[in-house]
Amino acid sequence: MVDLAAVKAAGEAKQKAEQSRAEAARTGRAPAAGRLVVDVDEAGFQQEILQRSTEVPVVIDFWAEWCEPCKQLSPLLERLAEEYAGKFVLAKIDVDSNQALFQQFGVQGIPAVFAVVAGQPIPLFQGAAPEAQIRQVLDQLVQAAEQQFGIVGAPVDPAEQGAAEAEAPAPAGPYDALLEAATQALDSGDLGGAIQAYKNVLSDDPANAEAKLGLAQAELLHRVQDLDPQAVRKEAADSPGDVQAQIRAADLDLVGGHVEDAFGRLVDVVKRTAGDDREAARLRLLELFEVIGADDPRVVSARTALARVLF
Repeated sequence: MVDLAAVKAAGEAKQKAEQSRAEAARTGRAPAAGRLVVDVDEAGFQQEILQRSTEVPVVIDFWAEWCEPCKQLSPLLERLAEEYAGKFVLAKIDVDSNQALFQQFGVQGIPAVFAVVAGQPIPLFQGAAPEAQIRQVLDQLVQAAEQQFGIVGAPVDPAEQGAAEAEAPAPAGPYDALLEAATQALDSGDLGGAIQAYKNVLSDDPANAEAKLGLAQAELLHRVQDLDPQAVRKEAADSPGDVQAQIRAADLDLVGGHVEDAFGRLVDVVKRTAGDDREAARLRLLELFEVIGADDPRVVSARTALARVLF
């Protein structure tokens, strides 16, 4: 028998995290990721850049007061950070006050712009580049973060987000009824019905967090419902090079509550393979991240491990 407790517990934890973020927005208590432009020093580097980069791409602007080109580039980057509305966070580092960070990134001159995604530094450009070129670089960064790691950005500033939501009409459609029907189908074992119900919600409201979580859970359970756990694990152990066998075993690892084993197995497959096999393992890993939730420390750690083997 497959133990579904881990999947349901993960779902409940993720829903609580979504509720906490919503409550923070309602009361005006902005989450850290809600700040789009931050000044960072050496003491805050771990939390403000490395840790945050597992949730949203972080663009680093190395600048100094005496640098004339910086006075043109920095305001432009700040404006773009606001315009991109949470697709990336801008971290500003004064090189005069943070020489260790300046040297750690191997910066040759300023202004210099880097990015950090899932803990991995990526050089972007140096000098006061034209706005069109900067936009192109940022678009590529955001796309790569989403496609490679499933990192889709942070929420916009809660005050601004609340104002926008107040002006926007409520989404049409009986989502509460559909979500309740999907939950009942999931609990009763009608996985096909649950999958379709969640997809119906997402077709009208693609950002619906509850539907995204429910769909990820239902699809996972649908994949494993007819598997023989003992046979799958034996096949994975006997054929370490069989990517599909490892993917099936990772699914069973997760449903059985062995979350870190599931993630580690797929990260190892990504590390050892290339082409379609690597892509299949990477995409399944992102799907499993969705089941557990981006805020879970095990997901944060696995994203960083994934970044190390991809770059």
